[in-house]
Amino acid sequence: MPLPSHVTPAHGHSFSSPAPGLDSFRDHRDVASFAPAALGYALFATRWLQAPLYFGLVAAQGVYVYKFFNELWKLIVHVINGHADETYVMLAVLKLVDVVMIANLLIMTIVGGYETFVSRINLQGHRDQPEWLSHVNSNVLKVKLATAIVGISSVHLLQMFVDVHHTSQHALLWGTAIHMAFIVSAGILAYMSGPMLEPRKSGHECGGHAGGGHGGVGHADSHGEGNLQLIPKPSTGAHDDATSSGRATPSASVATPASASAPASSLGGSGAESRIRAAGFPAPKALEDFDHDYPRSLDREAVAMLGKLHFITAKENVVLLGPPGTGKTHLAVALGTRACQAGHQVLFATVAEWVARLADAKAAGRLTEELARLDRYPLLIVDALGYFPLQTAEAQLIFRLVAHRYERGSLIVTSDKPLSSWDLVLSDAAVASAVIDRLVHHSEIISVEGDNYRMRDHGGFGFASSAVR
Repeated sequence: MPLPSHVTPAHGHSFSSPAPGLDSFRDHRDVASFAPAALGYALFATRWLQAPLYFGLVAAQGVYVYKFFNELWKLIVHVINGHADETYVMLAVLKLVDVVMIANLLIMTIVGGYETFVSRINLQGHRDQPEWLSHVNSNVLKVKLATAIVGISSVHLLQMFVDVHHTSQHALLWGTAIHMAFIVSAGILAYMSGPMLEPRKSGHECGGHAGGGHGGVGHADSHGEGNLQLIPKPSTGAHDDATSSGRATPSASVATPASASAPASSLGGSGAESRIRAAGFPAPKALEDFDHDYPRSLDREAVAMLGKLHFITAKENVVLLGPPGTGKTHLAVALGTRACQAGHQVLFATVAEWVARLADAKAAGRLTEELARLDRYPLLIVDALGYFPLQTAEAQLIFRLVAHRYERGSLIVTSDKPLSSWDLVLSDAAVASAVIDRLVHHSEIISVEGDNYRMRDHGGFGFASSAVR
């Protein structure tokens, strides 16, 4: 009796045990590699010894909070008693500013240092996540600390000049010299940090081309350990305005497997910029840039709620429906970009690219494995569903993707066809019903109605811009 599909051995392998000699060889190899791996993990675990140091800095910050209010109370008392002249008030305020700047330096060191050297701080879209934390790394942290020290030194020097009558010429000279030394060292550090980042950037760009020219889809490495990623590609105008001259060829936009493809988190650090690059968005878009007044019909409150990204943590979906040029892809890319900034991994591709990706995996006997690997990404974006009809086999691949993501992760799907017409797009009413059932069960459906935004200056005639809206 044939095995059920969900237990069919991948890659055509059987369940029979390998030869004893091969098992013995693998056992010896595993034992030989265990000791170095265990030693490496043990050394890496010693990073937790730094955790108490950062909590010690938290206590030091508490000391500065006490010092701030102590100085503030002294200033208030002197002002009330009439013993505070202008110079005294200015010096007292500068002292308060000095305390605040040192406290800022402390929090930057605590949060940034812990994130860089101990463990990731996964805020998952926390509304108070600091902007600099999204792209922090050792180089960025050093430059920020150096510039903070320059700022603190500036306040100290200003205090000396304000109280110049009580400051010796010797102290002013050395104070100025020390401040200039801080400025020069910070400038040198910033200059050196730039070239240090260039090889990583170049390596990322080369990796993108090696993954398949202008293609949109990358694959896991040959060992099956790398993250799947979409290599960024130039916009061709096919997004949110698919070519009407004929059906696009999915295989033309799909990258070949690359054994050297690396996880997105390793490309340019763990910050938002590397996640945005790895997502494969066709063009940079932001929710703030969306012209909310142009569409005739749009639930703006729903869009604003989606911008808080609660749908990702709830593993819900977003379906954007409307005619071409009304901003569906803009909204999808903007939500994906915001998710990247919040720490989520995102993958973007058109329907043609997703079909080609899954078809390649199915042909290689690893479709189930590839779908499971996509679980690493909280958000997948499927763009331009409906611009051309899918064959039955292609529609079934889309169903497999939607069914696998059901209550496991979020999808954003854009389409120029209403849900009632998806049976024509997916070539089968039963498949369309199954896709819609799983897609909309936990979802926010946004209808965007209006005229083509790209044609607004041409009276509805002319060629669409290559920029994606």
